[in-house]
Amino acid sequence: MSENTKMRKLLWNTIKLSPVVVAAAFATANSALAGEMNGNVPSVSEMAQAQKSDNIGQVTSVSQFSDVQPTDWAFQALQSLVERYGCIAGYPNGTYRGNRALTRYEFAAGLNACLDRVNELIATATADLVRKEDLATLQRLQEEFSAELATLRGRVDNLEARTAELEANQFSTTTKLVGEAIFSVSDAFGEEQAVSSRTLVTGAPATRRDLDENSSTVFSQRVRLNLLSSFSGKDQLQIRLQSGNTVNNSSVTGTNMTRLAYDNNTNNGVEIDKINYAFNLSDAIRIKVDANNGEVWENIPNFNPDFASSSRGSISRYGRFSPIYRQGAGGAGATITFNPSGAISVSAAYLAGGRENRASSPLDRDGLFESNYAAIGQIAFQPSRQLGIGLTYAHSYQNPFTAATATAARTAGGGVNVFESLGSTLASQPFGNIATSSNHYGAQVNFRLSDKIAVGGWYGIADISGETGVDNNRLDATATYWAANLALRDFGSKGSLLGVTFGQPPRITGSNFRGIDATGRAGNATGIRQIDEDTSYHLETLYRLQLNDNVSVTPALLVIFNPEHNNDNDTIYIGTLRTTFTF
Repeated sequence: MSENTKMRKLLWNTIKLSPVVVAAAFATANSALAGEMNGNVPSVSEMAQAQKSDNIGQVTSVSQFSDVQPTDWAFQALQSLVERYGCIAGYPNGTYRGNRALTRYEFAAGLNACLDRVNELIATATADLVRKEDLATLQRLQEEFSAELATLRGRVDNLEARTAELEANQFSTTTKLVGEAIFSVSDAFGEEQAVSSRTLVTGAPATRRDLDENSSTVFSQRVRLNLLSSFSGKDQLQIRLQSGNTVNNSSVTGTNMTRLAYDNNTNNGVEIDKINYAFNLSDAIRIKVDANNGEVWENIPNFNPDFASSSRGSISRYGRFSPIYRQGAGGAGATITFNPSGAISVSAAYLAGGRENRASSPLDRDGLFESNYAAIGQIAFQPSRQLGIGLTYAHSYQNPFTAATATAARTAGGGVNVFESLGSTLASQPFGNIATSSNHYGAQVNFRLSDKIAVGGWYGIADISGETGVDNNRLDATATYWAANLALRDFGSKGSLLGVTFGQPPRITGSNFRGIDATGRAGNATGIRQIDEDTSYHLETLYRLQLNDNVSVTPALLVIFNPEHNNDNDTIYIGTLRTTFTF
């Protein structure tokens, strides 16, 4: 057998043995493996790790590979390539992974790396190390794989050009900008506006206005710009700017049950909407600190992945996730999660101040521990991608005082809002605007029947207590809520979603509150017990059409039966067309 034939066989056997092309691509910065890579090739995270690793460079001896033994059939071939030409490198963990099949593009990448290495040897006056037979073999291989080499080099050139442009124009090496814009057209339909549950239950005179005559079709928008910074690769600082003019539609419909998921009205002024920092204390502990507008549903699993987003999920406020995750909304505090990536995780959170940001106020009855607050705990069971179950407890306290008042004077309409504007008027303020505490218990589930079909829902109950602020009479009430949903993924086109949600918004099912008498004492009132007499039902259907990676259009219809949990109120319909741009 000629020396030429031996060398060619040597090279071919080496390439058949291992992903030399991948390793060589790592070592030479020509890592743009194209197209038809099989499922066994390294992941993006592995490649990123390899690029940053100190031990990814050229090995000087094949014995440096932990998974290559002298008894392996190609040991000598590898040894020859390493010692003579140096166009083989390993993975950060010291392995070579030579028992995989490889594609033509992978082979082309390795061949390109070896060609570059030979050219380097020639350029550095070490051409005597390059055998004539080897050059002939490489030339024939180069001709055979000319198409793949051209594709590879073209993609590498494009990648290098794009990388250079990005590096030249980036505003920060640690921060990326993520933007989102919502355009929305919506309208309310029905016969009459809803009358609040408190007005109906007390028998107070109710003014009913024609809904169609007092509502208009509106066009509104919301824009968010997120500055996401990382300083270690495992942490994240988020600063979010927000502007919008989407108004709470309850002023037209008469009930918070019709609120849209994305309503936010800053009168088109820009505000710093959110500031938080998340980091790993260890592999088993994740901590997130919210300085402004903390949201529990963002910090721990909410078990409603298809509907939770206000821009791409449910069109309604109630349909996004269980109301238990609204506790402490808008506050400042911290969330800690134990075993965040495990099948069973435990989370605990504390948020204070509410949306009025009273945690930052030094006034009496404000601050981090004297103003409104919520303490939340959750056990999450996620044994697989198909199933998720959450058991959640929350204790919250809300008082009617504001940071604008240095005294303990009550303010009309103040800070008590038990369910963050979900459910009936009675559910928001079961005892009126007096200091209120509540214990919430919730169960959530999401189950993927297949890659295309998922079902989920939640159930919750709340024990609510209040004080009059005069004689500390104990007031008690009970509220319940539930929902079920169905998500059909990739319906009609990839990335699209057909969704249906049906449920009961928060409802006061029991209460000893009969109103407050002329002296301010709740216990002495002789009026009617203030409970929701009937049951409202929430029905929502939506179809999110994913036009491309950055644009989606979502037509949706929201129907509220017996608004404010009262049969005397007419059914209300909300039609919406939401277009979402991400960039």
